[in-house]
Amino acid sequence: MSFPKFNAEGDLPVGVHRASLQEVVEHFGRGTAKRLQMARRLERIYNIVSATGKVSHFIIFGSFVTNKPEPNDVDIFIIMEDDFDASTLVGEAQILFDHLQCQAHFGASVFWVRRIAALGGEQSAIEDWQIKRDGSKRGIVEVIS
Repeated sequence: MSFPKFNAEGDLPVGVHRASLQEVVEHFGRGTAKRLQMARRLERIYNIVSATGKVSHFIIFGSFVTNKPEPNDVDIFIIMEDDFDASTLVGEAQILFDHLQCQAHFGASVFWVRRIAALGGEQSAIEDWQIKRDGSKRGIVEVIS
């Protein structure tokens, strides 16, 4: 996949851009030591989440998917299958699904819901993560298998 060029603000064009994890890491995980570190965190998180077998959508947003040389962290939104039960997890997987513990342990902001809880439906819930704090929109990335 070839990602589109960044806009004048350094964001991807508005939309949900789909790519494999490898493509995301190759595109956004280079250039600075900080970007490489964030890419490794992203890979680790993705592998842990994928091991549950319950991932419906894995979305990356925020400074990691911009042209910012020093992203703040990795921001992730995950939609899990309805039968996913976080209370059965142990170890790092358990930490990953607790927002505050995840931030401290992984250096990432992870937000998640089950499919049934996706307000307005899954696609609407995903698209809502395009909205920045100032109300403008940016592009986000969905990792596909």
